[in-house]
Amino acid sequence: MASVSEAASTARSSPSTKYLEPTYDFSNQQSVSAKTQATLTTGSTYLLPVYDRPSFVLERGQGSWVWDTEGRKFLDFSAGIAVNALGHADPGILEVINSQASKLLHTSNVYHNEWAPKLAELLVTLTHQEGGLGFAAGGGPPESSPANSGAKVFFANSGTEANEGALKIARKVGKDRWAARTGRKVDDPECSKYKIACFQNSFHGRSMGALSVTSTPKYQVPFLPLIPGVQVGQLNDYDGLKTLVDEDTCVVIVEPIQGEGGINAAEQEWLRALRKRCDEVGAVLIFDEIQCGLYRTGTLWAHSSLPTDCHPDMITMAKPLANGYPIGAVLMRDTIASTMTAGTHGTTFGGSPMACAVGHHALSRLSQRPFIANMKEVSAHLTGRLEALPRWFPEVLEPAVRGRGLIRGLGVKDATYAGEIVRRARERGVFVLTAGSNAVRLVPSLNVKKDEVDFAVDVLEGCLGSMKA
Repeated sequence: MASVSEAASTARSSPSTKYLEPTYDFSNQQSVSAKTQATLTTGSTYLLPVYDRPSFVLERGQGSWVWDTEGRKFLDFSAGIAVNALGHADPGILEVINSQASKLLHTSNVYHNEWAPKLAELLVTLTHQEGGLGFAAGGGPPESSPANSGAKVFFANSGTEANEGALKIARKVGKDRWAARTGRKVDDPECSKYKIACFQNSFHGRSMGALSVTSTPKYQVPFLPLIPGVQVGQLNDYDGLKTLVDEDTCVVIVEPIQGEGGINAAEQEWLRALRKRCDEVGAVLIFDEIQCGLYRTGTLWAHSSLPTDCHPDMITMAKPLANGYPIGAVLMRDTIASTMTAGTHGTTFGGSPMACAVGHHALSRLSQRPFIANMKEVSAHLTGRLEALPRWFPEVLEPAVRGRGLIRGLGVKDATYAGEIVRRARERGVFVLTAGSNAVRLVPSLNVKKDEVDFAVDVLEGCLGSMKA
C-alpha cells in the first residue's frame, strides 16, 4: 500500500501553491537578536571575507533539519554540500566521537593507529564486492595472494588534499613509465611525461595544484599563473581525446558526475574511450568521486555498475566519508601504489584515529543493504517529483533533470534563475545550492525521508511558481 506521501505525489496534477510567499523575512536585520548580531559583527571583523553568506547564524541540527539562533527551522537539502550523509547530530556518530576522544585524537603518522587500517580495509573490501577500480561488482578480491588486496589507500584531510595526493602519485608513475620506455633515469630533467588533462566545468579543489585542474575562470583567474602542463578538454567529447591525451600525458582527472560544475554526467561509452586512450599512452586515470561517490548515486562509486573497461586507476573521496569530520582519501590499484615508498608522500593529520574511527562507523552504516534499499526508494520518489517540474515550468527549467540517485540538478534557461531559486527556497525554509552557471543542485542527506523530499519539492514548486507569476 502506498504511503500518504506517495499517494499525494502520484495524484498531483499541478504544482503546489503552498509556498508562493516566503516563510521568513531576512531583509530586516534590525529585528534580529543581540546574539545573532554579535556573531555576525565578530565574523565580519575577524574572518577573511571569502564567503558570501546570508545574514543568519546556524546553531544546531537534527537529521536533515537545522535551526538558526532566531529559532527558524530549515530543511538542509544540501547536506553541508553533500557531506552530512547521515544528517546532523547523528547519535551513532556522536557516540564514536565521544568514545575515541577519550582514547586518542591524534598520534601523527610516525606511529600506527588501529582505525586507519580498518577503514582502508573496509574501503577496499566494499570495492571488491560492489565494483570499481577495475573490480567487477560481485567479483571478490584478487586470487593471487591472500595478502594482496589489489588496492591501497592513502588518507588525507580533505577532497582537495586527496586530489593533490593523487596527482602527485600519478606524476611519479608517469616518470617511472617514461624511464622504463626510454631507458633513462626517473629524475632526468628531459622527462616529458608530466602533462595533466582535465575537463571544463570541473571542480577538484582550491589549492594551487587542484585549482590548476579546476577549469573554471572565476576560480582560476585571480591566481594565475598556475602549474604548467595542464590541458583542458570537454566532457563527452570523443573526437578531442586523441589530442587531449597524448604520449606526454601522465594523468587524466575527471568527475564521473560533475558536482560544482553543473551535475553533468560522463557517458559510459565516453568513459570507455577515455580509459582506452589512457591505456594507449600510459596515462593514469583518476576519477574524482568526492561529491558523487560513497553511495550518493545509489552504488558505492558512481562507476561501480559500469563495465571494468570504463574504470579508473585511482579514486579520490572525501565529503561523506566521516559525515562531516574532516577526512579525504585516495584509493588506487596496487600497480599504481607500487611507485610510492617511505617518504614520498605524507601528512600530519591525515589518517588520524578519530577521523578513521568516525569514517569506519559512517561507511559501515551507509553500506548496509537496508540503508541502500531505502535510499534508492527515496531517490526514486525524488526523481518522480522532480520530473514534473520541467513540464510545469518550461519557461524557467530545461527539459531534463540532471544526475541520478541523490545528486540531482535542475538546469535553468537563464543563468540568473539559479541563484534566485536558491534564495527563494531559503526564504521558504529549504537549503539548496547552485551548480555551475545554470543549475540548482540537490544533494540531501542519504537518509532523507520521503516527507522531507515532498516538503523540499513543494517549496521548489512555490519558488518556481512565484517566479513564473
